[in-house]
Amino acid sequence: EDREKFKNFVIKEKLLQAESGLARSESEAIEIAKKINFPIVIRPSYVLGGRAMEIVYDEDHLKKYIKEAVKVSGKEPVLIDKFINDAIEVDVDAICDGKDVFIAGIMEHIEEAGIHSGDSACCIPPYSLKQNIIDEISKQTMKIAFGLKVLGLLNIQFAVKNDQVFVLEVNPRASRTVPFVAKSIGIPVAKIATKIMTGLKLKELNLNKKNHKLYSVKEAVFPFNKFPNVDTLLGPEMKSTGEVMGIDKTFGLAFAKSQFATGNKIPKSGVAFLSVKKDDRKHILKIAQELQKSGFDILGTSGTCDFLNLSGVECKKINKVMEGKPHIEDSLNEKKISLVINTSQGKQSIKDSFSLRRAALTSGTPYYTTIAGANAITEAIKSLKNSKFEVLALQDTN
Repeated sequence: EDREKFKNFVIKEKLLQAESGLARSESEAIEIAKKINFPIVIRPSYVLGGRAMEIVYDEDHLKKYIKEAVKVSGKEPVLIDKFINDAIEVDVDAICDGKDVFIAGIMEHIEEAGIHSGDSACCIPPYSLKQNIIDEISKQTMKIAFGLKVLGLLNIQFAVKNDQVFVLEVNPRASRTVPFVAKSIGIPVAKIATKIMTGLKLKELNLNKKNHKLYSVKEAVFPFNKFPNVDTLLGPEMKSTGEVMGIDKTFGLAFAKSQFATGNKIPKSGVAFLSVKKDDRKHILKIAQELQKSGFDILGTSGTCDFLNLSGVECKKINKVMEGKPHIEDSLNEKKISLVINTSQGKQSIKDSFSLRRAALTSGTPYYTTIAGANAITEAIKSLKNSKFEVLALQDTN
């Protein structure tokens, strides 16, 4: 948690990192935020699971956060990082023996950077990253492992944007992803790391990581049905309580299996409701087109609906709750909706759409609150329609 020391290490190794600062008072926090520009990610020191971690979009939001969420002082500073919008997050689990590095898994997150890594679905091998980016991530992983003199396991989180790789954080320990990685590659990663810590070398263990024959997708399990007042919208604070895994020859089918494993349904047709924040409209067009090709009728709130119709996708308008009946929650409660895609940004927008997400949950309607998640479910629907669904064993990954 010594951010200043790590920042100096990153600069020394000529790696990229989002602008950041450490604040010990409200005035310091405001000064740092103005310097690096909003949005920012802010959190207390020494926490796990992203507790009290938040994406902050303006000064008023920052003051409210400091007043309500944390105690800021010289002994309890808050960490402030520039939030990298629309970035792909990547997790890496590796083992270092001081001379060699074994990269066990490079996991591409399905949810974008800003969603807690424990809540984001992820895939081995990466399903959309270019090979030169994967090579750069491998190179930086080795540089970090040697530079920090790690002996055993380490976990690194990266963010990729515009073909640039940013280091988010480094944990010189086992991560929650190790069991998933071990099952995906067929190698007992924790056991190997333990042997390294007792003095063995990677070369002695003769590790041969074969090319991945299959895609492995890890999905988070959420307890939202047990907590009626908790928002299902994902963010930097962890909400999941478990994990499942799906494997198949294509990313779409592996993702579909991970959804089935969590108990989610995947509709193959019906009515898809789309309501996204303004910045996401450019991304929702392709998703709407794919859903339409798969046989879905498209329904949307005014802004999203107008955008889709102007872009050539037929969309019917439905009211938000505040616009009066009949509205979207009525349709959800009457089970007229097959799929919900809803993204929100800003305190008021999130608050206004809370009841919509709860209605989707209580009606048993599959819902996705990120564009990346929407892309993944669209790919899963297409794969289920066009490919043979088979049961595969973990042994098939080797």
